Amino acid sequence: MSKIEKLPDLNDPVLLAKLAKNMGHNYYGEPAWPNDLLYMFPVVIMGSIALCIGLAVLDPAMIGEPANPFATPLEILPEWYLYPVFQILRTVPNKLLGVFLMASVPLGLLVIPFIENVNKFQNPFRRPVAMAVFLFGTAFTLYLGIGATLPIDKSLTLGLF
Repeated sequence: MSKIEKLPDLNDPVLLAKLAKNMGHNYYGEPAWPNDLLYMFPVVIMGSIALCIGLAVLDPAMIGEPANPFATPLEILPEWYLYPVFQILRTVPNKLLGVFLMASVPLGLLVIPFIENVNKFQNPFRRPVAMAVFLFGTAFTLYLGIGATLPIDKSLTLGLF
């Protein structure tokens, strides 16, 4: 197969005028230095800084009551993506075991590429072990995440029993 390239029309008087003034377009081979790196990037960076400052001035963060490290509220929850490991730490009676179970999550993710490469097929239905591990892990993660939002007495049964 041959690569199809669109070449510039060098008979176009507008393009010839731009090229004569070194004002071509990136599509026609305009160099990144100095046109983009020297002129456009600082404009984008200064615009981003101005946007952040403008948002900070127009909608400042509210200042609440001072933090008290000795009084943790009972209803405190981490961000939603930490619900499963929070549920592990909350429900395991031995906290050291809970920390080891939390550490096993990234270790389990490190094992997945080795499970995936057991056979040569890319079709998920032809990799039953990898699919079973993925589906069980997804279901268990959802179970733990939903349980983390419930009170501790209902978290293991999800309030169903």
